Amino acid sequence: MPNPIWLAEQSQRTLNRLLPRLQSQFSTFIQKNPKDWNIYLNRLENHFGRLFGLLLHLYQDQYDFFYHLEELLISITQFWIDRPAALKILDSERVANPTWFQTHEMVGGVCYVDLFAGDLAGIQEKIPYFKELGLTYLHLMPLFKSPEGNSDGGYAISSYREVDPNLGTIEELHQLSDALRAAGISLVLDFVFNHTSDEHEWALKAKAGDSEYQEYYRMFPDRQLPDAHERHLREIFPDQRPGSFTYYPDFERWVWTTFNSFQWDLNYANPAVFTRMAEELLSIANVGVEVLRLDAVAFTWKEMGTNCENLPEAHMLIQAYNAVVQIAAPAMLFKSEAIVHPDEVIKYIAPEECQLSYNPLLMALLWNTLATRNIDLLDLALRERFKLDAQCAWVNYVRCHDDIGWTFSDEDAQRLNINGFDHRKFLNAFYTGRFEGSFARGLPFQENPKTGDVRISGSCASLAGLEKALREETETEVELAIRRISLIHGIIMTIGGIPLIYLNDEIGILNDYTYRDDPAKTGDSRWVHRPATNWDQIALRNDEATVEGRIYQNMRNFIRLRKSNPVFAGGEIQVISTGNPHVLGFMRCNEAERALVFANFSEEPHPIPANLLRLYGLSYNFQDMMTLKEVPFEDFHIEPYQFICLGG
Repeated sequence: MPNPIWLAEQSQRTLNRLLPRLQSQFSTFIQKNPKDWNIYLNRLENHFGRLFGLLLHLYQDQYDFFYHLEELLISITQFWIDRPAALKILDSERVANPTWFQTHEMVGGVCYVDLFAGDLAGIQEKIPYFKELGLTYLHLMPLFKSPEGNSDGGYAISSYREVDPNLGTIEELHQLSDALRAAGISLVLDFVFNHTSDEHEWALKAKAGDSEYQEYYRMFPDRQLPDAHERHLREIFPDQRPGSFTYYPDFERWVWTTFNSFQWDLNYANPAVFTRMAEELLSIANVGVEVLRLDAVAFTWKEMGTNCENLPEAHMLIQAYNAVVQIAAPAMLFKSEAIVHPDEVIKYIAPEECQLSYNPLLMALLWNTLATRNIDLLDLALRERFKLDAQCAWVNYVRCHDDIGWTFSDEDAQRLNINGFDHRKFLNAFYTGRFEGSFARGLPFQENPKTGDVRISGSCASLAGLEKALREETETEVELAIRRISLIHGIIMTIGGIPLIYLNDEIGILNDYTYRDDPAKTGDSRWVHRPATNWDQIALRNDEATVEGRIYQNMRNFIRLRKSNPVFAGGEIQVISTGNPHVLGFMRCNEAERALVFANFSEEPHPIPANLLRLYGLSYNFQDMMTLKEVPFEDFHIEPYQFICLGG
């Protein structure tokens, strides 16, 4: 690494040389808007050194490095100039309050536009529903133009500047963003930056033989280098497409395709790719996106002799994009999507990288704990792997659009005398219903007979036992399933970070097996938990005589609990030793109050000693924060799958 003093000197010298050229190019705007320009110039000066150092590390061997750097600065400046005035105001507010997302009022929801409401106009019409539910954060799954048929659920982008015409237009996306912001809801979108679709303009030019655009991707004339790389790479979709390269006979090239053959990996060793993708990122920011989910962050940088996952340069790319955003659109946050070992997940989370991150470990361990009825792995993870920088936050969820991978640490498991491989086999058998006595009805995803690896698909309700209970059992089992659904949602609402609901889970939607009738979906079991929203079912949400109403009202109660109590702001937690392997306990505190949370992960009642309340509550007076009723200071029993939140 360069000497920091030398690097700072070179950074300042470079900026001093580039600024006059930048000011000359944008002189008309500067003369008309001197105050705005000074704000921008201050951000540029604050963050340029970081950006310069990162790009120098990545691209210092490029003979035209400074050409690309100047081109990048021109693009950043132009996108800032074009940024709508309302978003520039939001930028200033968020710079002044960089932890705005830490409030207890943050509650997220995620959905597919077409499946939930038909199109963007339909989503806008549903804003009253989002407000009723209590959402302040709405993640719309990939909605940009992508190939017809199989597009990996929209994660193969053909244009970052065009909305899928079946969903609407870019103008309608701007309108929706404005409407959501006016309703107090932050818009969240995906930035697929590891790859484009093979129908993207750059890919089409590459196919046509344009050597400049062929260098935007990783292409090889023969198998020599692909074979050398594949000795170290793992297969992501072994069922659908073995290997990581696809041959195109029409232009005689092997193309690096980590995921699907129609998803071409970008070549970030080319600085032009960084600049072009920075422009796409800022175009999305200028729509009014407040949180950008960075897709497949682990795979972006390739290096021979490695597995090309989680390399240091992958982090540097995100950090450099973070610096770009801090200069041109600082209202926007990054959220990482790294479904990898917990030791690697945490490396993406920092104020200067991704301020937010999905918490795949918590998600996996909630399901693990429901299956085992034992809190040991979850308790350990919360004690040792939950703490983040105070300027960052977990996004906590129980289900998402994707499969469940059992991403717990084998090292953690070994400390508890659990064999990781065998335990994953058990969990896979349990959640597919192959394990005798299982309540779950999930499906296997990408089952690899060679390695025994498999992930799990299924809706929250079906995995929690509601499908089996409704079709095979009695009201007793239905009640237990509803309690399981409520229990894990109660935890994500009260534990540190931002809770995220996969919309439809609030009414307990079951698996939808009709996906098998669609040739584009039949080979991908994840579509079983991506059904179209049944608004007749949602209409039952206020009728507690229905299953939908019981689940919805439980969810609303948890959201009200969170939003009415500032103690749930931020991310600090203290895990409580309950002395019971079935009962999880943790405490949330602020200067004025504290909350004690207990969760029973078994079908049996268990005692909670009164002294535990005194020990952590520091008093003898307690209130059930859900019902607002006083709780007598005495030993009590926590009921099967009960969630209790006590204030002292």
